[in-house]
Amino acid sequence: MKCLSCFLVLFLSSGAGGFDLVIDDIPDEVENLIDLEMDGIPSASKARNGRYQRSTSDWGYVGDLVEDDDKIGLYSYKVQSTITSRLANTMIQAKMVNNAKRPQPIKFDVQVPKGAFIDNFTMDINGITFTSQIREKSEARKMYAQAKARGKAAGIVRSNALDMENFQTEVNVPPGMRIQFQLHYHEMIRRKLSSYEHVISVKPGRLAKHMEVDVRIIEPQGLRYVHVPNSLGDHFDGITTISKGEKKAHISFKPTMAQQRKCPKCSSTAVDGNFVVQYDVNRETTGGELEIFNGYFIHFFAPENLDPLPKNILFVIDVSGSMWGLKMKQTIEAMKAILSELRAADQFSLIDFNHNVRCWRDNLVSATPSQVEDAKKYIQTIHPNGGTNINEALLRATFILNEAKSLGMLDPNSVSMIVLVSDGDPTVGELKLTTIQKNVKQSIKDEFSLFCLGIGFDVDYDFLQRIATDNRGMAQRIFGNQETSLQMKNFYNQVSTPLLKKIQFNYPQESVSDVTQSSFHNYFGGSEIVVAGKVDTDNLQHLESVVTATAANAELVMETLRDVEELEGFMKKDKFADPDFTRKLWAYLTVNQMMAERNAAPTAALKRNITKSILQMSLDHHIVTPFTAMLIENAEKDEIMLADQPKDPRKGCCPGTLGLTPNAPNNNKGIPAWANVTAVPVSFMPEQRSPPVSSLSINRVDNDPHFIIHLPKSQKNICFNINSEPGKILNLVSDPGTGVVVNGQLVGAKKAENKKLNTYFGKIGFYFKKKGLKVEITTETITLKDGSYAITLRWADTGHIIRKQLLISVKRESNVTISVGEEMSFMVLLHRVWKKHPVNVDFLGIYIPPENLFSPAAHGLIGQFAAEPEVSIHHQTPGQPPERSQAIMEVKGNKFTVTRGVQKDYRTDRVLGTDVLCWFVHNSGKGFIDGHYRDYLVPHLYSFMKKP
Repeated sequence: MKCLSCFLVLFLSSGAGGFDLVIDDIPDEVENLIDLEMDGIPSASKARNGRYQRSTSDWGYVGDLVEDDDKIGLYSYKVQSTITSRLANTMIQAKMVNNAKRPQPIKFDVQVPKGAFIDNFTMDINGITFTSQIREKSEARKMYAQAKARGKAAGIVRSNALDMENFQTEVNVPPGMRIQFQLHYHEMIRRKLSSYEHVISVKPGRLAKHMEVDVRIIEPQGLRYVHVPNSLGDHFDGITTISKGEKKAHISFKPTMAQQRKCPKCSSTAVDGNFVVQYDVNRETTGGELEIFNGYFIHFFAPENLDPLPKNILFVIDVSGSMWGLKMKQTIEAMKAILSELRAADQFSLIDFNHNVRCWRDNLVSATPSQVEDAKKYIQTIHPNGGTNINEALLRATFILNEAKSLGMLDPNSVSMIVLVSDGDPTVGELKLTTIQKNVKQSIKDEFSLFCLGIGFDVDYDFLQRIATDNRGMAQRIFGNQETSLQMKNFYNQVSTPLLKKIQFNYPQESVSDVTQSSFHNYFGGSEIVVAGKVDTDNLQHLESVVTATAANAELVMETLRDVEELEGFMKKDKFADPDFTRKLWAYLTVNQMMAERNAAPTAALKRNITKSILQMSLDHHIVTPFTAMLIENAEKDEIMLADQPKDPRKGCCPGTLGLTPNAPNNNKGIPAWANVTAVPVSFMPEQRSPPVSSLSINRVDNDPHFIIHLPKSQKNICFNINSEPGKILNLVSDPGTGVVVNGQLVGAKKAENKKLNTYFGKIGFYFKKKGLKVEITTETITLKDGSYAITLRWADTGHIIRKQLLISVKRESNVTISVGEEMSFMVLLHRVWKKHPVNVDFLGIYIPPENLFSPAAHGLIGQFAAEPEVSIHHQTPGQPPERSQAIMEVKGNKFTVTRGVQKDYRTDRVLGTDVLCWFVHNSGKGFIDGHYRDYLVPHLYSFMKKP
């Protein structure tokens, strides 16, 4: 019997960002309660060590649980959240039991708000508790390695903790066993559109015997109102109770099991969405409030009695092929509504881009009714197609704003901004994200702000967030669905009413230190600026008389100070209030500020110093950052998981990475044999047949892109090239019978050679419709998507992901294999080139064995050959040179000339490749493939094609 053979822990985001934890087995202590080897159906009566049979009587009677077909019961699902002066501490707990007669996975899946910090995660498996602690990354890795070397159970977690969206845990639980998950996180509640909004994801996934969401609000400033919209649906109308006092409120949502049901006889739950609490606080006329507690001060600043400033705004809209369909329709609808809200004093223009950049107007124009109407008509004519040239589009926008400023066309009191709307990575022009970020930063020069809207699940949100933060803006991910238009308008409303410009807060040095943020570019109506720092309580009277805020367009604004003794008395009397809220808020703001400063650091030395400060803050305040790791271990410290995170989310490991086990499996486990081949040399003999089936019998598309179709029955290799344009998407396999799609998107070389621009596959998409799974592979990442759930790996990883019997195996900087049981498999090969190469770019190759069990309906450039056609090659004549002989090919009723040649198989040698003899079909495979190659162009990475 093995000890915790795989703590497969994947903390992922949604580039998402978040945590994904998979445990393939259970600790020895728990495993000792049962006997998996003797009877097959374990029994708790076979406990070998009574000290681990701890009581779970607090669960009460569990016999009334409603189970799905999987026999998993959810005893309770509890959410407790307490907000103390905008700091929300949230706990989500689930107690579950496996009532099946076999071991099976139990999942704990929650959504964690972007920007939240996870404080703690614990698991209790039949009384054996796993807890967590924060360590410096190298120390944590050392402890993990030591545990692994001693043969103890060890697992690894990789995470992008500053932008979490998913926390998913999966544990393989034996029959009759109970498990409890508990997650704690904290976040600062941001004010948007004149309201604080606390959003808690409540998605238990099944009926719970006990269901509860409990929220408490404690605000020393006093509560102006509390509102709980019916965000979970009319099904729960009247169930939520609100109790509001002057400074406190209590919200409770406790549906019975009957109320949770979708219908009276349904066994599925209707609780599936966000529980939302909205509120605002009482404000002084100046809009400022200082709170001092336990040696820290928090300064909340939200004036609203000011007139909006005029704005100069450039909308930069992605109209590449991936925006086709609902995304573009919703974007157009939202932009028309946004344009209608422009004020007469505003100036604006539009830029739309794919592989080219197009301007509606070459300069800013006033938002007159006629100009706005003309802009709406222009947007209506947009048709998405082609690649994505983000770099040139943003530089064109910054040029227009910079030129307008230099020509004196901008009001000195106006605010300038760019709003970028995009759904993908760059595929044309400058492709390196760090270079794009540097170019935009140098062009903006801190003169205006950049706001980014990332549409869809596959957008590189991490990049958009970095480039926006780097340029005094913010980013938001918007999911491409029916609510896209509303989400876009809400985001725009947050940034469309600038009230103050270039704000500076002035605090007396005698009273404060370590102020987390003392200057801000702009303040927008309905939002709030929060400043925090340490305070010398002996100089409070001096602090009260000196604190001011200045702005480029406003007079000095005096601030007020809440009575310290009154605040302390109020906080200490409330048992639910977080007595540490000021310190946590200060740490939260400070770490985020330092991370932004580190990204913008001009020198390596400064970056190292900031890194040291972040590390110390992380350890002091129990925060997982790119420089710390979370150790999760049992009380005996012999079962360890490592919650790890890369220093740069764009490099190394990424959200949703891999699993490592103490007894590591063979690297080729689960990888089909054809993906592990040895090179077989071939020679140029005119009559020589293709190499043996065991080594090279495979369909492949590689390089520019060269297709090699292997015909097993006739033992022939047929080759052809496809010459298309960057951004175009070619269908390789379209099989409505099995519901499988494989498409490849082309990316162009950096420049043309001999008047020809070579194209390669820069992105390959797999869609397994019957499983609801999508896989996107680029030269940077490998992403698995299942609805709103996503896992992303980097090419720097070696590991695997398993989801719904689909296995993705990644070999570091080499290849990815995708296996669907025994039915089919695919390999994608990575080709790296010299970064400074004047012409070439990184690209992908794809290899598909003809043994894949596609249906008779399969088509596509490769899929159509699942049913091998009859091919006759005759009248072979010597060529020039002699080894390039020519012959006549007859296939599908067509007759044409083919040429003997050599293509490359790069599975064994990614640099030089292995020679493959083939007959080459000219004119993009005309006559050999059905129809014309243009018939195989599809609008989206996951589109089925229509037969030619």
